[in-house]
Amino acid sequence: MRRLYSFLTSVVERSLPVTGVFSDKMRLFVRGRTAVFSTLMKDLEDRKPVIWFHAASLGEYEQGLPVMESVAQQYPKHQLLLTFFSPSGYEVKKNSAFANLPDRQAGAVTYLPLDTPSNARDFLDIVQPEMVFFIKYEFWPNYLKELKSRKIRTFLISGVFRENQAFFKPFGKWMTQYLDAFEHFFLQDNASAEALQSLGFSNFIISGDTRFDRVSHQIEVDNTLDFATAFCEDQLCVVCGSTWKEDDDIIVPFINQNKGTAKFIIAPHEINSDKISLLQKRLQVKTVLYSEMDINTVASYDVLIIDTIGLLTRLYSYATVAYVGGAMGTTGLHNILEPATFGMPIITGSNLEKFPEAKRLQQLAGLFTVKDASELSTILKKLLMDKNFRTQSGMISGHYVNSNTGATRKVLEYLEK
Repeated sequence: MRRLYSFLTSVVERSLPVTGVFSDKMRLFVRGRTAVFSTLMKDLEDRKPVIWFHAASLGEYEQGLPVMESVAQQYPKHQLLLTFFSPSGYEVKKNSAFANLPDRQAGAVTYLPLDTPSNARDFLDIVQPEMVFFIKYEFWPNYLKELKSRKIRTFLISGVFRENQAFFKPFGKWMTQYLDAFEHFFLQDNASAEALQSLGFSNFIISGDTRFDRVSHQIEVDNTLDFATAFCEDQLCVVCGSTWKEDDDIIVPFINQNKGTAKFIIAPHEINSDKISLLQKRLQVKTVLYSEMDINTVASYDVLIIDTIGLLTRLYSYATVAYVGGAMGTTGLHNILEPATFGMPIITGSNLEKFPEAKRLQQLAGLFTVKDASELSTILKKLLMDKNFRTQSGMISGHYVNSNTGATRKVLEYLEK
C-alpha cells in the first residue's frame, strides 16, 4: 500500500505544473517547491544542529509558535527549520516566521516537498534534524518512515485524532504503522486520546491546545493601531474577522439597516480586489478601504474594510463584539481564540462540527451562533444595547482562554526530562 501511495504521489507531483495554469494558489504551490533543496543548502548553517517544525498552513503555524519559540530558548545553540504544506501559510510567513527569534537561530522557511520516498530521503539528508515537531495532524508516511529508520526524535504537538481520519478506515489502516515514528504525542483532548489508544498507542499525554498559549500572549503586547483608534473614536465597534461571502450576506443587511448603531471593521479572509469591490457596492453606508483611507478623516466613515493582511489580531483589541467568519459555509470556522483572549462576546455561523473549542465556548455562553441575517440581527442588537449582558459574555470568553493555557509548558517539561 505504501508503494502504491508513493507511486500516486509521484504522479501527482509530475502533473502539478499543469494544474498551476488554472489556479493561482496551485501555481504558488508548484513554484514554491522548485527551489526547496537549494534554499535549504543556502539558508541552513553547516555544522549547526537543526530542530524542524512542520505546519500544514497558517493556523497550524500559529498553533505551534509558542512551542517553537520556547524550544528555541531551551536550545539556544540550535537553528530552526520551518516547513509549510500550503501556500496560505508559507506566502504569509516566509519572511516573518522567525521575527521573535535571534538571527543565529533563524534557519530556513520552505515548503515541504511532496511525500515521495526520494523527496523524504533527500530532504532529511540535507536537514539532518535532531528533533522534529509536527503540528496537529500532518502525517506523511514516507517522511515518518525515514524519521523512524534514522532514529530521529519526532513529536506531535496539539495532536488531533478523529474517527474520520484514514487510520480508522479500511483503506488507510496501513498508515497506522508509521505512527511508530512519534516518540510522544501531545494531544488536545480526551476524544483524541481515546482514538489514538484504540490504534494501540499509549505514549501520549493530554496536554491541551497550544493555541491558548499563543493567543494569551497577545494581550501582553502593544496592540495599538493609530488608524483603528482614530476610526473607532471610543464608539462601539464590531470587528468581523476572516469573512467570506456567506458571512457578508448576513452582515451587510445589519449594517445597512442599523446605521449609527456601531462602527464596523471588516477583514475579509481573501484579499481579492473584485470581491472587496462587490462588498463595497453592497454597503449603503460610508465605507473606506484601509489602502485608501486618510487617518485624519477615517472617523467620518461607518465601515472600514481591511484590504491587507497581518492586522486582524490587533484589530480584535478594538472590538466591542467580534464576528468570526467561516462557519456560515463549508470553509470552516476561523480562529475564535484571538478575539476571546481580549474578553469579548463572539458571534459565528453555526457550522462548528470540527471545532470543539467553539462548541465549548458556546456552552459557556461566551459565543453565539447564527444561521441567517435575522438571527444575527437579534443577538448583535442585544450585545450592543445590553452592556451587562455584553460584559458578562466577554468575561466568559477571556476566562475560557486563561483557564486553558499551559500546553506549551507540558511539552517543555517532557523535553527537560
